[in-house]
Amino acid sequence: MIFGRKQASTADDDADQLVAEEEERPQRGYTPPKGRATPKRSEAQATRKARISTPKNRKEAAKEMRAKRAADSQATRRAMTTGDDRYLPARDKGPVKRAVRDFTDARLMFAELVMPIMLLMLVVLMLRLPTAEQLVTTAWMILIVLVVIDLALFVLRLKKMLRTKFPGQNTKGAVSYGVLRATQLRPMRLPKTQVRIGGAPKVRK
Repeated sequence: MIFGRKQASTADDDADQLVAEEEERPQRGYTPPKGRATPKRSEAQATRKARISTPKNRKEAAKEMRAKRAADSQATRRAMTTGDDRYLPARDKGPVKRAVRDFTDARLMFAELVMPIMLLMLVVLMLRLPTAEQLVTTAWMILIVLVVIDLALFVLRLKKMLRTKFPGQNTKGAVSYGVLRATQLRPMRLPKTQVRIGGAPKVRK
């Protein structure tokens, strides 16, 4: 009897194991989950494009970097002519610097005439006239006085403009920026002047 019960128990265990294996066996056409959602077609295409556009080696990366630098340099040069604030260097960027440039360029300064007058004085000295040296010395002293007075008045007016137009804002360095620009010849100024003497804007095609 004991032997018969043992065989029956073993048969039951084998049947249970077969049922369990049958339940664990994947059904035909069934795909087990992968642990994450299947990506959409648009996401898969974006991932594939990103993988394709990623540089495969240092040579390609260097080539892309050079192309980017060339494009940035070209945009900066163009901005120096058009005044496009998006591509200007940091020292020229911002509404404060733009206002200082327009304020400076709208005025004819004695400081910007120093270089042409010096060349004229040199020509006079080369003529070896009897009074040339005395004439040049006197003219030079007068020019220095006019430049100093003109720059002093310019600084006062520029500070007043900054206080009025940009109250409470940081305008550090704006005055020195304007003075430096005022001492440069107008055609040599960068970014290029966007207003005419008197304040009228230039019309660029």
